[in-house]
Amino acid sequence: MRSLDPLEGVAAFMTVAKHLSFTKAAEELGMSRATVGAQVQALEGKLAVRLLHRSTRKVILTEAGTAYVQSLVGILPQVREAERAALSYQEEVVGRLKMTVPPEFAQLHMASIIAEFLKRNPSVSIDVTFSHRAVNLIDEGYDLAIRGTIVLEPNLITRHIGDSPLILCAAPDYIDRHGAPAEPTDLADHACLHFSGLRWGNVWIFNKDGQTLRIPIVPRYLANDGITLRDVAVAGAGITLLPMFEIGPEIRDGRLVRVLDTWEIGSVPVHAVYPANKNIASKVRRFTDFLVKNLPKDAFS
Repeated sequence: MRSLDPLEGVAAFMTVAKHLSFTKAAEELGMSRATVGAQVQALEGKLAVRLLHRSTRKVILTEAGTAYVQSLVGILPQVREAERAALSYQEEVVGRLKMTVPPEFAQLHMASIIAEFLKRNPSVSIDVTFSHRAVNLIDEGYDLAIRGTIVLEPNLITRHIGDSPLILCAAPDYIDRHGAPAEPTDLADHACLHFSGLRWGNVWIFNKDGQTLRIPIVPRYLANDGITLRDVAVAGAGITLLPMFEIGPEIRDGRLVRVLDTWEIGSVPVHAVYPANKNIASKVRRFTDFLVKNLPKDAFS
């Protein structure tokens, strides 16, 4: 049996009132006679008043039922139109898509993707907040977040986009002037350029052959923006630790070179995250699919 939604009860009652027949109402609504009866009964229970007199031979409106019908004339078409408008957000790519994205990832990899998505979907607008903060999507009204995190929340759907290795690197000019550290402990003698948003603080963590070293650093330069750290490193000011999605081109063209590359430093998993609602709007699904499909193949490597 279908759910006893009060709105369905109104539709069931109005259809019975039109035909003065539960059987004809059931045929029009495409449901069983028992379901129609249960919905009308639930509506009467909610209103605490009898709307229909029922007998084995006929159905008659009560005085309250007649007044209720008169008050509801014209409302069902409006309700159905409202339902169609709401469903269009599931079936069509329309409306405002509000998302939060780490600024570095957005600047380096998402601008052209967003532009193309807007061109292909003229009924969508996009509102982006650039932030490293793990916002509360539901409380703050966001449809989608791109996060570099491994913290999975039970009330959110998390779609894995990729893993970006963390790379320790410096400009060739810096290495020529100061030499390259041979071991992680040598970093105490070097200028370290550090991302202040790391949740484990001013520590760089190295792994090799089952050995883990946690190296405290005293940053020569501390910033909460990876693009700035990258540019300061390219200019030769020190050694920095950044995900590959921020420094891939600089590593490939030699403006930055890897340091201590025999040690593993982990990676940043990148996810698309959105509320775990079975009625996820089409704009969220479509944009996420479009992002995954159109990210450059070398974005994370």
